[in-house]
Amino acid sequence: MLGFFYALFGAVCWGIAPAFGKLGLKDVHPLDGLAIRTLLTVIIVGVFVGIWFISSGGIGRLAVVPGRNWYFIALEAFLATFAGDLAYYAAIKRGEIGQTSLVLAASPLLTLWVGWYFMGETVSSLKMVGAILIVIGVICISISSSY
Repeated sequence: MLGFFYALFGAVCWGIAPAFGKLGLKDVHPLDGLAIRTLLTVIIVGVFVGIWFISSGGIGRLAVVPGRNWYFIALEAFLATFAGDLAYYAAIKRGEIGQTSLVLAASPLLTLWVGWYFMGETVSSLKMVGAILIVIGVICISISSSY
C-alpha cells in the first residue's frame, strides 16, 4: 500500500511539473531549458540525495555495484533524463501541456511490451485492458487536436 502512495505522490508531482516547465520555457529554447533544469537538478537534487546517500551508508554499497549495472543505469539515465526529457521539453514548448502529457502517458505501453518480450513478465487481462484504454485515449487526443 505504501508503494501506491509513493506512486500517487509521484503522479501529482509529474502532473503539476509541466505547467512550471511550460512557463519557464517562454522565450527559451528547449535545449537551453533542459540545460538549466539539469544543472539545477544536479545542485538541488544532488544535495538532498547526496546527504541521504552518505548518511545511509551508501558509499560502501556503491563500491560493490557491478560494472554491468552501471552500464544499464547509464543507458536508463540517457534515455529517460536526456533524450526523453529533451523530447518532453520540445513538446511542451510547442504544444499544449495537457496533450503532451497524455501522449507521453502512452510510454507504459512500450514498457509493458519490453517487460513481456525481453524480460518474460506476464501480461494479465487487466494490464491489456489498461493498455487498450491508453491507446484509445491517445487516439482521441490526436483526433481532437487535428481539428
